[in-house]
This record gives sequence, structure tokens and C-alpha cells, in this order.
Amino acid sequence: MRLVLLFVGRLQDGCVSMVAGLLLGLMLSSGAWAETSATLPDSSRLWRTLVAEATSLNLPVRFLDQIPAQFVTFEFEDLHAFAAEYHPAEHRMVLNRSLSLNAAGRTLRPLGRLTHKELETLYHELFHAYMDYLEGESSPSEAHASLMAFAREQQRCRYQQVLITPVFQKKSLKEERFLSETESWEALNETWAVFIGWAVWTQLEVGKKKARESRSAHASVNVAGWIARLDEAEQDAALRGYYEPEDPSEKVMARKRFLAPEFRISAPELLWLMKDVLGSPSDLVRQAGQVVQRTRSVPATLGACSASIAP
Repeated sequence: MRLVLLFVGRLQDGCVSMVAGLLLGLMLSSGAWAETSATLPDSSRLWRTLVAEATSLNLPVRFLDQIPAQFVTFEFEDLHAFAAEYHPAEHRMVLNRSLSLNAAGRTLRPLGRLTHKELETLYHELFHAYMDYLEGESSPSEAHASLMAFAREQQRCRYQQVLITPVFQKKSLKEERFLSETESWEALNETWAVFIGWAVWTQLEVGKKKARESRSAHASVNVAGWIARLDEAEQDAALRGYYEPEDPSEKVMARKRFLAPEFRISAPELLWLMKDVLGSPSDLVRQAGQVVQRTRSVPATLGACSASIAP
């Protein structure tokens, strides 16, 4: 009988220990989860703050206002290859921790404290989020449907058969490529995002002098300065995109393939983005159209699109 009681006692002690261990494990895992959650940014609040700050700084918000606050999930990591990444499959934007407040990875630094280049990068990625949102809409508005139809037509007629510059610094060295569906869509998206980021960077750069002259941080767009920068970018063929090759062997040689100067953003694309995405002033759009239509020579067999698709 004493042996039975001893056995039961030990069994009870074992059960207590097991239960205590389980409870401790749950408490520790809960604490770890809480700690992890505490380090993740509140994406909806971050988005609303971002749009409010962009509005106060007179930055483009037309396309940002169309994206639901909960659509994009923000994360901060110690990135090395790029300052930011957007992952459409998860609607996830990963920003370098250096862009967060106090580098803590909790929330974005106030836009007014970001450099012009950092804002260019941010807007580049925000545009990717916008295209991701439009692509997934089940019942798009007429404006959204028109933009996506225009994008798909441009993908077909400009970005499936292209010229690339194998060596980015040597623009005269070119190779022909037939891009896959994925590659051509990425080439279009990157070309457009390059322009969106550049447009914001340019507005900030040329706005510095005008803001000082008007003694206002919210001076309107410096049209003359902006157009002069666009003319310079046209001469340099700077506004061209890139894509990542799907072929693993080619990706080993170069992670990105840049489009040749002939395949920089076209006049219809640029004007469509200025009017319908950035909401640029009409005078700026008009003068920009004059600049990009002045000297364009796209080969007839490559990158030729119907004039009927212009906005």
C-alpha cells in the first residue's frame, strides 16, 4: 500500500511539474509574441500619418489617397542591397531600418526629416503598392480600369521586345531581348516607378530655391525648374527602367537588366502618370509633353505603340 501511495504521489508531482512547464512555456511564447508585435509598425496608422504629412509638405498624394490604409504592411529590416523593397504577393513593404524613427524599426521618420533621395526611394516603392492595389481590384473604377488597360497595352507594345544595355554605363552597347510576361510587366512597373520617384525628387530639388524666395515651406511646384530638369533627363535618357531576368544563369551575371535609352519612358506614359497618378498642374503637364515629344526616335520594329492609346 505504501508503494502505491508513493507511486501516486510521484505521479501527482510529475503532473504538477508538467502543467507548470506548459504554463511557463505558454507565458514565455506569449511574451515573445507580444515583444515581436510591439516591434512591428502599426501599418494603418503609419499609412494615414504618411499621407497627412505628404499633404502638408505639398507632395503628390492623389494616388496615395486611393489606397486603403490597411492594404500595405510595413516592415523595417537591415537591408543591404536596396534601401527598400516591395513584395506584391503579400502587399508588404520592407524599408531599411535607417528610414525609421531613431532607427528603432517601429515607424517611419517624419517625411520632413527624410532626404530628397530617401523620399524618391519611398515614392518609388509607394507607386509599386499602388499598381499592386489596382491589379488586384475586383470592381475597379473607370479611371482605374483605364489606367490598367493602358498599362497592359504598353506592356505588349513597348516592353515585350526591347533593347537592353548589358553594361549600364555604356549606353551605346545594346542587345535585343524578348521578355516574358513577368519580365515585361516588371520592366513597365520599374520604368514608371523610376519616373514617379524622379518627379518627386525633382519637385523637392527645384522647390528649395522657390521656397526660400517665397519664405514658405509649401511653395507650389517650380514649373520652370522642373521642366529644365526634365529636359536634362531626356538628353541623358535617365528615365528608363529595368527588370530581373527569370533565367537563373543570366541573373548570375547581372541581377538587373537596364533598358536601352530608346526604351526610356515614352511621352504618352509620362503624361498619363503626371495627369492621373501624380495629379500634376495642367501647365506642368503641357510643358512636359512638349519636352518629351521634341526629340524621340523609337525604331519602327521595336517599342512602337498605336497613337490611339495616348491619354
